[in-house]
Amino acid sequence: MTREENYYRTVEYRYPEYIICSVSLLPATWSKYRDDLQELVLRHPIIFGEQKRDPNRNYDNFGGTYVEGDHVDNWGCVWKNIHGGMEALVVEHPLDDWSKFDAYVPPTSGGLPHGFMYMRLYYLRGFENFMIDLIEEPPQLQKLIDMVLNYNMNEVEKILANKPKLVSFGDDLGNQNSLPMSPKIWRKYLKPCFAKIFGACRKAGSHVYLHTDGHILEIIPDLIECGVTILNPQIRANTLDGLVRECKGKVCVNLDLDRQMFPFCTPKDIDEHI
Repeated sequence: MTREENYYRTVEYRYPEYIICSVSLLPATWSKYRDDLQELVLRHPIIFGEQKRDPNRNYDNFGGTYVEGDHVDNWGCVWKNIHGGMEALVVEHPLDDWSKFDAYVPPTSGGLPHGFMYMRLYYLRGFENFMIDLIEEPPQLQKLIDMVLNYNMNEVEKILANKPKLVSFGDDLGNQNSLPMSPKIWRKYLKPCFAKIFGACRKAGSHVYLHTDGHILEIIPDLIECGVTILNPQIRANTLDGLVRECKGKVCVNLDLDRQMFPFCTPKDIDEHI
């Protein structure tokens, strides 16, 4: 059985040969550990897949927003990276004032990066501005949401033209201990967007993989209803009991270990956590 066949057996509850797991490595990790990390990856094909040794690998060639400094994305958002190889943050928002909205021209291409829907809205407006928008409901709000949704649908249609088995999405919908808005507001403004995007994928026969950090327990049933078939949540923000309650028998869960404990624990602590 191939790795891919085993993956879909797992996702579809069809008795896989083994329970799959994976480890993601930031470019900064490669930069620090270099050849030692490559040897580790080569020793564990079950986790990392079959890899070939690359004696000429450039461990410091990060690319994109992993490069230290400022970057402007296709939406005009300015990202700042203060440490090469680590994640960047949006620090300037092109629509921080509604007076800029009428003249704003959205991009026509650029893929579906992490933060494709909800996060893109506050990347454009600024987090505090967007939270206020959801309460005050200015007339531009729905237009902004529709603009981002239309972009995403265009990108999804491009992906679906290749008839993929799975389409992956990433959008951090929760805060550490709660949703950033009430479930009622989420269902009014954001659920219709995810239903349209994920529904198109399911209609095309593709699985929908959604990575989402933060506390999302209250909207997991909604995400399943929208079409999510593989959910990648955080254990600390949602608790194992909470995820069992909302997900067991309803959606395949690709559960992260609690990375927030890693800087403060021993290898023994991690073994016990697993």
